[in-house]
Formats: sequence, structure tokens, C-alpha cells
Amino acid sequence: MDKITKSDAEWRAQLSDLAYKVTRKHGTERAFTHEDFPKGPGVYTCTCCGAPLFGQDTKYDSGSGWPSFYAPLEGAPIGTQEDRRLFMRRTEVHCTRCDAHLGHVFPDGPAPTGLRYCINGVALGFKPEGETDPEA
Repeated sequence: MDKITKSDAEWRAQLSDLAYKVTRKHGTERAFTHEDFPKGPGVYTCTCCGAPLFGQDTKYDSGSGWPSFYAPLEGAPIGTQEDRRLFMRRTEVHCTRCDAHLGHVFPDGPAPTGLRYCINGVALGFKPEGETDPEA
């Protein structure tokens, strides 16, 4: 996938205020605000660039209030880096295609990975299985 680069003004025009705050300014949405994702098979995508990130089959209810996954899709443009904001030491998760902040990953998830990708719901879109990709 090609790298996506846009100006701050272009991101502001494309995204809702909350999506902009979370994905471009490293914000966090309130917990339990995205319980409305479809339950059927499909793929969670980056709300900024549409890159496929997580499969429905790796989503689980962590009780944290944010969509949680135990692994990204194979080959997904997921990157991590240390985050020391808010006087904590965490691992930030971002989309390497467009540099969107997605959330954080923690070592307290279920098998088989033991990881919990705790992702802001506003940073995700959902593409149901079988839906064609307009970029394909």
C-alpha cells in the first residue's frame, strides 16, 4: 500500500472532530462509546486511509470499553512505538500507511497472542465480508 500524506487542513476536512482529535492529535475517546460495530464477519479498517487492520475473528470483549483485538491482520500496516504521555509507559499503536493514532497494545490479552490491541472505535471503519474494495 502506498503511504498517505495529507495536510492538517485536509485531515480536518475529511474527519469528524472526534476522529481528528484521536487519530491526528493522539487523543482518546471515552470508553463504551462504540458498541455499535457489526457482529458479522468482516474487516476493521483505518478510518483515515481505509487500510485493513483487524479481522472480526480476532475481536473480543475485554471489558475495557474500547474495541479489543488479540492480533492484527497478517500484513496489516500496524506500527508501534513507546508512549510516555500522561505519566505512563505504554505502547502506542498506529497505522503506518497514514500515521493515524489508533490506540495502545497491552500484554494482558487472551491466547494465542496474549496481547490486547485496545483501539479507539472512532479510529476504525468496518467492511463486511464480501464487500468489494473501491480501490481494487
